[in-house]
Amino acid sequence: MSAQAIHKTEPHFTWDNYQSWPETERWELIDGVAYAMSPAPSTKHQTVAGNIFGKLLQRLSGKPCRPFIAPTDVRLSDLDVVQPDILVVCKPGQITPSHIEGAPDVVVEVLSPATSTRDQREKKALYERCGVREYVLVDPLEHYAIRFLNGADGFDKGTVFGPEEMLVFATLDGLEIPLWEVFEVPGPGEQKAAVNGPPRG
Repeated sequence: MSAQAIHKTEPHFTWDNYQSWPETERWELIDGVAYAMSPAPSTKHQTVAGNIFGKLLQRLSGKPCRPFIAPTDVRLSDLDVVQPDILVVCKPGQITPSHIEGAPDVVVEVLSPATSTRDQREKKALYERCGVREYVLVDPLEHYAIRFLNGADGFDKGTVFGPEEMLVFATLDGLEIPLWEVFEVPGPGEQKAAVNGPPRG
């Protein structure tokens, strides 16, 4: 998700403040601090996010868990309101007409140069303490994903998945998504064929 520096000057904002801001503006709150969601994400970012959402939507069809894509407001607390790139909610009671109430089961953030540090530091810490069960960071340029699972001691050290591998969502009963299709790069079989050349007659 793309974001710029803090523009609003008050020290702490709340959910009530957030709801009063113009719908044409996009903001996130982290510990009561407002972050403007701009500039717009790159086409590569949006392609990767859309591919992940599309596959989750297809694989979760008819199941209790439901995926959402940005911009979808998620109210984690009175001082924390975020718009993850992709999220999955497995408890229907959290879904309101205007927003998601409480921590999603799964959050996926597609990294952008403007927000990479915040996604890996402030937002990761926020998701950990608010009880997000699974946090996935996806790099659309370097073609890899890192999955963090939340346990008794917080997020684990993370598991890395490369572009030729299946991204496994442990929280979603081991649901798998082929990352080569997400990144739109050659798959494992195609790479091998390219190395060996065409078959000989």
